[in-house]
Amino acid sequence: MATLILVRHGRSTANTAGVLAGWTPGIALDERGAAQAAALPGRLAGVPLAEVVSSPLQRCQETLRPLLDSRPEVPVHSEDRIGECHYGDWSGRKLAELSDDPLMEVVQQHPSAAAFPGGESMRAMQARAVEAVRDWNARVDKEHGEDAVYLMCSHGDIIKSLVADALGMHLDLFQRIHVDPCSVTVVRYTRLRPYVVRLGDTGDLSGLAPRENTSGGTGVVGGGAGAP
Repeated sequence: MATLILVRHGRSTANTAGVLAGWTPGIALDERGAAQAAALPGRLAGVPLAEVVSSPLQRCQETLRPLLDSRPEVPVHSEDRIGECHYGDWSGRKLAELSDDPLMEVVQQHPSAAAFPGGESMRAMQARAVEAVRDWNARVDKEHGEDAVYLMCSHGDIIKSLVADALGMHLDLFQRIHVDPCSVTVVRYTRLRPYVVRLGDTGDLSGLAPRENTSGGTGVVGGGAGAP
């Protein structure tokens, strides 16, 4: 079956502001995010892409623009099911303000039981994303053959939930996974099982250096801003 490249969007203005963007319109890449996007064609230069699929949100579309400009022959599609989690009433709020909300502990420790007020549950988020990947795997296999490679540009929590599914992990463990902005995660699907062959690869090890104000072992809802 197909090999899927998952790209998290580049760093956004919401990431640097510590805001949970969700589906809030007008969230663009910041200067560093634009540079990350500009580097993406070079990072993927040796990889043939059969299709490109994107979240409809602006930050994903901006991330893909340099890649698509360099490969105008590659078909690109918008896919709502890999759009960001619908955070409902949490959307647009500062993560620092949300940290004391009792729901945050559930999001961190028991995400399969978490449902955002006025939004969706994390179970529903994962289910729609997994369904989208299964559908696109079948489409890409049929149209391009089982050795084809295609790319999806999506969001931190979506990608983490897809990785958890590929690894056979319960959603309650998905906060143990981390993907930085514009990182590349690769899952190779086969008839019997998927294989995670890259996880959160940025080619940049600077984020491993000790830094202040770490999250204290919690998963950053929305994915975070990456290394400074």
